[in-house]
Amino acid sequence: MYSQKEFLQYFEEELAKQHFGGTPAQLYEPIHYSLSLYGKRLRPVLTLMACSLFDDDFKKALPQAIAIELFHNFTLIHDDIMDNAPVRRGKKTVFKKWDQNTAILSGDTLFAKAYQYAQMADKEILGDVLSVFSQTAIEVCEGQQFDLEFENRNDVSVEEYLEMIRLKTGVLFASSLKIGSFIGNAPKEDTENLYNFGIAIGLGFQLEDDLLDTYGDVAVFGKKTGGDIVTNKKTYLYLKALEKADDKTRQELIRLYNEPLQDEEQKINTVKGFFSELGVEKDTSLLIDEYFNESMHYLDKVNADEDKKNELRTIAKRMIHRVK
Repeated sequence: MYSQKEFLQYFEEELAKQHFGGTPAQLYEPIHYSLSLYGKRLRPVLTLMACSLFDDDFKKALPQAIAIELFHNFTLIHDDIMDNAPVRRGKKTVFKKWDQNTAILSGDTLFAKAYQYAQMADKEILGDVLSVFSQTAIEVCEGQQFDLEFENRNDVSVEEYLEMIRLKTGVLFASSLKIGSFIGNAPKEDTENLYNFGIAIGLGFQLEDDLLDTYGDVAVFGKKTGGDIVTNKKTYLYLKALEKADDKTRQELIRLYNEPLQDEEQKINTVKGFFSELGVEKDTSLLIDEYFNESMHYLDKVNADEDKKNELRTIAKRMIHRVK
């Protein structure tokens, strides 16, 4: 039985062996750069782990795991352009290091290469793999569009936000697991339970990210907190605060999120003060716990070796309950 660390090590070694070069070099250098920024690789590791639940030869899911990682990096390159984000993982984003047009083309190339890897599946399951992969790509784009639209709306509901992060974040975790289970020839009921498990951990993961951005320890979180407040991101904390606030507080929060920024620290402290008064930190933590429990409910229903499932329980806990 392999641990998450061993799955990750295997994936990193195999990803490093792949050839993503070609001409023009200006198109492919950003791809190497993006993949070298060393994210957590959670999604491809989940693909391998899901396959291993049903087949000891989890390595046959490597092409699809690579496809998931390439697709994820494609979304990051394009998201950074849309967000005008200068830094990712402590380094310049692709469009800042090169330029916007190059970043768009390199991202598009990553998307195409992701499909090349995804289709490396046995013909008996190829249709299922590509169907899930394509639907996931559509839903991630739907989620990103909702996120963009929310920037200009003051009437976003908590329910709309949760649906947006389900699409933008949850479905890629879910499809990573489902595709891995396809490669392992899992029964349909198990593939669906793993998909639902992935949705729940994806939702919890994003909500924890929202929480850490406001209340996290900089030394642990790895970046300055308060970024979502400064950039007026309508996170669960903000929307829950609007939902619970009286009219005066609600209007003040809306004003803070719509007027030009004057003083970053003052804005962060003021908004955090409202959040604390309204108890939204606790509300968010409780909802994260709900999603964690929901994820365990679906994983418990999967008919597979309990020791292997325990590795998934561990990774879910690390994703959802990160140290603040």
